[in-house]
Amino acid sequence: MKKLFLLFFLFTFTQLVFAQQEIQWMKFEDAIAANEKNPKMLLVDVYTDWCGWCKKMDKETFTDPKVVEYINAKFYAVKLNAEDTKRTFTFGGREFNEAEMAAAMRVRSYPNFVIIEPTLQNIAQLPGYRQPEQFLAGLNELIEKAFRPKP
Repeated sequence: MKKLFLLFFLFTFTQLVFAQQEIQWMKFEDAIAANEKNPKMLLVDVYTDWCGWCKKMDKETFTDPKVVEYINAKFYAVKLNAEDTKRTFTFGGREFNEAEMAAAMRVRSYPNFVIIEPTLQNIAQLPGYRQPEQFLAGLNELIEKAFRPKP
C-alpha cells in the first residue's frame, strides 16, 4: 500500500512540475476572458507556419525554464497565426480572424511579440528572434518604456 501511495505521489508531483515547464498558451478570446476576471498583460506570439525563426523560438526560447516561469507569472500567453483566415473571434465588439488581428496590430515581420496592457487599450511590439536571456531583457525593457508611468 505504501508503494502504491508513493507511486501516486511521485506521478502527481511529476505532473505538476512538468505542467510548469511549459508556457500556458491560450487562444486570443480565452486570454481576453481570463483578463476580465484577473487583469494581466497579454503576450501575443504572432507567427506563421513557414517561419523558421518562429519555430526556433518555440524550440529554444519558449522552453527555457526562466522564460516559462516569467511568462506564466506575468502574462496571458497567446499564439496567433498571422495567416489564419478561418478561425474567428470577437474583440472590442468586432469580429476578427487571426490574420485580421495580426494586421490590426500592425505586425509585418515574424516572429513578433505584441504586448497588450491589462486595459487592452495600448500595445507595444518586440519583433524578431531572441535567445532566452535576450528575450527576457527585451520584454522588461519594452514594458518599462511602453507602459510604466513617466515621472
